[in-house]
Amino acid sequence: MTELGGYNDRVARVDLSDGAVQYESIDDEDAKKYIGARGLGVKYVFDNGPEVEPLSPDNLLAFMTGPLTGTQTVMSGRIALVTKSPLTGTVTDSHHGGWSGARLKWSGVDGLLFNGKSENPVYAVVEDGDVTLHDASHLWGKGVRDTIEEIEGEVDGSLGKNLSVMAIGPGGENQVKYACVINEDDRASGRGGTGAIMGSKNLKAVVVKSGTKMPKPADPETFKKGYQQAMQLIRESEVTGPNEGGLSVYGTNVLMNVGEELDGLPTKNGKYTSTGAMRDAEGIDIDAERVSGENVRENILVDEPTCHSCPVACKKEVEVSVMHKGEEMNVHVESYEYETAYALGPNAGHTERDEIAVMLDRCNDMGVDTIEMGNIMAMAMEMSEQGKLDELSEQLDWGDTERMIDLITEVAHRDGDLADALAEGANGLAERFDAHDNSLAVKGQTIAAYDPRCMKGMGIGYATSNRGACHLRGYTPSAELLGIPEKADPHEYEGKGELVALFQDMHAISDSFDICKFNAFAEGIEEYVLQYNGMTGLDVTEDELLETGDRIYTLERYYNNLAGFDGSDDSLPGRFIPGDEAIPGQGASEGQLCELDEMKEEYYARRQWVDGVVPDERLEELGIDIGPGTGVSRGDSPAPADD
Repeated sequence: MTELGGYNDRVARVDLSDGAVQYESIDDEDAKKYIGARGLGVKYVFDNGPEVEPLSPDNLLAFMTGPLTGTQTVMSGRIALVTKSPLTGTVTDSHHGGWSGARLKWSGVDGLLFNGKSENPVYAVVEDGDVTLHDASHLWGKGVRDTIEEIEGEVDGSLGKNLSVMAIGPGGENQVKYACVINEDDRASGRGGTGAIMGSKNLKAVVVKSGTKMPKPADPETFKKGYQQAMQLIRESEVTGPNEGGLSVYGTNVLMNVGEELDGLPTKNGKYTSTGAMRDAEGIDIDAERVSGENVRENILVDEPTCHSCPVACKKEVEVSVMHKGEEMNVHVESYEYETAYALGPNAGHTERDEIAVMLDRCNDMGVDTIEMGNIMAMAMEMSEQGKLDELSEQLDWGDTERMIDLITEVAHRDGDLADALAEGANGLAERFDAHDNSLAVKGQTIAAYDPRCMKGMGIGYATSNRGACHLRGYTPSAELLGIPEKADPHEYEGKGELVALFQDMHAISDSFDICKFNAFAEGIEEYVLQYNGMTGLDVTEDELLETGDRIYTLERYYNNLAGFDGSDDSLPGRFIPGDEAIPGQGASEGQLCELDEMKEEYYARRQWVDGVVPDERLEELGIDIGPGTGVSRGDSPAPADD
């Protein structure tokens, strides 16, 4: 057990096969080594076994909070869902905000561990430290919004006051590889297919009912000092400053025009580095400004909701009216984000602002990841253009927003041969149609809205992310675009291996606390240490906390090694790197490609890994004393490449 501040010291282990619920304490050593949320969740998933099949009843799905979740700490409303991904086959963690995480902590538990498979659909209710299972047969087949509304009517609670619901839609039920979990605030644990794991277990929703009982810091003076420093920095930041900073005023989509101007916005399945480059080359009326945060704020913004303990309010709620097949569609949805706008817009060959909002709303209700959905449709558009989908009953044209809207629902239901093919994700589509050169995926997960030909740090970040291509494992655009903590030339590759490793370690820490990554636009390791020590009563140093981030990231890599991944999987799509498939950048990124091999060498040296594999000596140094080891030592050298 642990007596550290910030923990309830109570985890519920739910066997869905027989409905049994057991409660256990948190191992004190594990709490100190892996903190909570992402880190502790990965430890539970590791203990369950890296060889497990993702969609089997044996896979573990963890809903985890951290010691700072639901506290006074700024931006501390996060929750981590951790499992083995059906999309990538790697360990994955996917976080969402709103109030779910805070309420789970306030309900008296730190985490929920789901194993097995229920014979019939169920939803779990957490209240006063206990978990009960309820029949959900009547909810199966319903969209997320109807599910949440019906559950509110069945549970004695009120959404937005004392009740949170995290649910799947048809996408999760039908095990779409990139299905996600959506809560009552339209916040998504979007990436990695966590919704498909819930669907495979016949778990329709997790419901949390609680009062507001914030954990008290073990060392109030230290916590207060850290909190005050953090709040001051957030208020003064040009990025996070409430009602003034770019993130607060325009949301994450403040980056749309920035990425466009730098020619760092992947467009038309990554063929171009901006909509301007596509417009110049093809004479098509396309312009990223139409889907930018500035345009959204001026034309369709209706509200700016926020999460627990967050003064920034980056979420932008919009309302649009669109004619679709002769009928008017009125949509009110949160949140019109940069990644969503990129994937469902420019990367799919169009910049129709209002239609993107409709697609976002449809993705949320069906419970599928907007990034993966947009990118997989862009991949299919390129394949259609090249004749690679001729065996299917239909093709998909660039920028066909009317078809895209309907296809989202079809994919969620696997309705039709094209929809069923797209539901398998980029790797499944590439394997079936020999279309690897059309895929923008790394380890099966597609890239975000940062072109690695422009932002070289993001290139090595995508390649070495433990959950497949991801901007949130190590957010180097903070330095490359915004100059935080200091300016880095986006086109320079030297030093980016070390930079991304530092960012990865810092994000592993914040994800394990679990607090929003956006705090890193203002806070640093000093504020992290003060708030963590103040809440828990520990006395860790900055170096010790950074080592904890390294340990968490290394445990994830170790899991992936045991699941069959090594340095050959730390790759990038061929169009981004030197080689036969290369498509050099245009405009401000003219001629640029991503020097991945050079950055990988620097990165592995920083991590002390051997060709992407954690050597046993490194496991020992970091105190990771579980499992069989990889059998690799630092004296080993990479195997020669096949001729």
